[in-house]
Amino acid sequence: MTSATQSTLTPNKEFSRLATDEQIERVAKALEANGIHTLIAENGGDAKRLFFELIPDGSEVFLGSSVTLEKLGIKDEIDKSGRYDALRPKMFAMNRETQGREIRKLGGAPDYAAGSVHAVTEDGQVLIVSRTGSQLGGYASSAGKVIWVVGAQKIVKDLNEGLRRFEEYCMPLEEKHMQQLYNMGTSVGKTLIINSEVRPNRITMIIVKEELGF
Repeated sequence: MTSATQSTLTPNKEFSRLATDEQIERVAKALEANGIHTLIAENGGDAKRLFFELIPDGSEVFLGSSVTLEKLGIKDEIDKSGRYDALRPKMFAMNRETQGREIRKLGGAPDYAAGSVHAVTEDGQVLIVSRTGSQLGGYASSAGKVIWVVGAQKIVKDLNEGLRRFEEYCMPLEEKHMQQLYNMGTSVGKTLIINSEVRPNRITMIIVKEELGF
């Protein structure tokens, strides 16, 4: 769908409902079976604590664009505390024309990549949609470690429902968010589906029992 189409849509609130505790436990087991380590947080504060327990001080961290991480204060802590080697501010300060290769290398294989996702299926598949795809390579393979913080409203039955969730709920909200921040729309550039992870403990998902992000 184009951003112009999305801007006229009302988000489908069906996809904002929180999963039950039973659903969350079932999804956590499915994710673990697919090689994705899973933690369950009771609330945002608990999720933030778990997140920072996973990242040693001084680590190189690339953050994907994430309303979830912004709302939890994780983005500011990574970017501004001085405790971490925050890559995204460093990359934005570089000249894309003369330092394009260095920018690609910094974002391509960080020690830690973190963000959120658009949907998680009951059988443990993960769906992430991006306009530029800048975070997807690290998530898929090249980052040393990956951490996702995911509100429980993002749990869906299957991939078809996950794609519906993105188109009918996430996209209209992201369109509005981008218009407010940058006076520009958004679009679907690239889609990543992760079925499993072969490297033990490379990916950790923190599922939060409250509505966070889109």
